[in-house]
Amino acid sequence: MKKYALIGHPLGHSMSPLIHYRLFGLSGCKECVYELTDILPEELEDKLDYLKSLEGFNITIPHKTAVIPLLDELADSARRYNAVNCVKNDGGRLVGYNTDCDGFLRSVEEFPLDGSVLLLGCGGAGRMMGIEAARRGASLTIAVRQSSVKKAQILMAEILDKCSAPIKIIDIGNIDGKYDVLLNSTPVGMFPNVNDCPVSDRVIESCGYFFDAVYNPTDTVLIQRARAMGKTAVGGAAMLVYQAVKAHEIWDGNFYTSQQAEAIISETENAVNAMQ
Repeated sequence: MKKYALIGHPLGHSMSPLIHYRLFGLSGCKECVYELTDILPEELEDKLDYLKSLEGFNITIPHKTAVIPLLDELADSARRYNAVNCVKNDGGRLVGYNTDCDGFLRSVEEFPLDGSVLLLGCGGAGRMMGIEAARRGASLTIAVRQSSVKKAQILMAEILDKCSAPIKIIDIGNIDGKYDVLLNSTPVGMFPNVNDCPVSDRVIESCGYFFDAVYNPTDTVLIQRARAMGKTAVGGAAMLVYQAVKAHEIWDGNFYTSQQAEAIISETENAVNAMQ
């Protein structure tokens, strides 16, 4: 029996078991088990033997950086962000990856990321999205509240250290101009505050493509308003599923079609909506 897990704290309700069991089913792995393992930050180091007993595992807050000293090797994606959300047990050696970036890029593969990109927020997901957009040639505008300006400046310096890209920082309340793509990494609109929207209708009208990292609810107010205006808009459930797809490719070398992934995205969205 092959054992896999998601580690984090607190875990609460997670869509990960649903997603991973569907992927295991598609690959014919009938003897695979996927656990939710809540580990306190101060207990992580003592869990190394448990982690080595797994074929692979996923990591969520607050262990994405703290787990690194326990690993034997980091893939390029993990080194790029100094954050790990997927680990493969390769013959007793723990190798860390970051598949959040893969999940994001698969979700927006039809988006013109090499155009003008408006990024709302600059936290964990926002940092990743900003770096990936800049690496693909974006002219990047980071919109944040005043309290996050310093964090945005750190992100800008990090991006410029990795690639040459035009970047500016603006107040999220003073967004002006037109953008090809809007990426929302803020929690605005997340359950239970489902009636909130991070930007005005005027800003939505001025953007062409939308990605909202929030997946609960599946159709945030931002997504709803963008689609009502005829825009292309993708919610966070797509990134959640595609990063899991990448994890299975790493763990077992399995391949999944876009149609299979899209079916799991729909099932995940239905499960999230049923929780409301």
